[in-house]
Amino acid sequence: MARILVVEDERVIAAGLQDELLAEGYEVEVVGDGLAAEERARAGAFDLILLDVMLPKKDGFAVCRSLRASGSRTPIIILTARVQDSDKILGLELGADDYVTKPFNPAELLARVRAVLRRARGEAEPAAVWEHGDLRVDFVRLDAARAGRPLALTPTEFKILRHMVDNRGRAITFDQLLAHVWGDGVFMSDRVIYTHINNLRQKIEDEPSRPRLIVSLRGVGYRFEG
Repeated sequence: MARILVVEDERVIAAGLQDELLAEGYEVEVVGDGLAAEERARAGAFDLILLDVMLPKKDGFAVCRSLRASGSRTPIIILTARVQDSDKILGLELGADDYVTKPFNPAELLARVRAVLRRARGEAEPAAVWEHGDLRVDFVRLDAARAGRPLALTPTEFKILRHMVDNRGRAITFDQLLAHVWGDGVFMSDRVIYTHINNLRQKIEDEPSRPRLIVSLRGVGYRFEG
């Protein structure tokens, strides 16, 4: 699993990022200033750096510039409260791979992390359309059909199915599903998640009582076999 360096001086935000990334299965190290970020980035074999801009000792833009000047090709996602287009352009021109403004949706940030890691590994982006047998789901148009007949998937069901399609063959925990679909800080019982899964099964499984696409993993969550 990928190793991620989180560079963030606000402890609450840093702890939240660490928890989200650990829940996704990533290895995480956290530092709180720009000089420490440079030192760890050069010494450690990280797959991705989440880099805040407003840092003590050395700001994130300067850290990004320095790392790229030294030949580091580690992907960098800049995190900042600055929303001006000029700041975004500067970050990208300095060599950042993506730019996320605060406050951010944890599920969106995780999606961007996955996308940057995929690009770094030369992997293809997930398809906008998923097809299985007579099922066809367009995640851009939010359109679903079975044998040409429309399926009435709810927005939540589209989000659940998108996450499962992107992670097919892997164990998906209840916590991961909750964070990705409903966002961080939302309390929801496993029973409520099960109800949404059951409703989705009724629409996409050939035999909902014996699901073959969304497989339950007792005490863990689910695995998608589509």
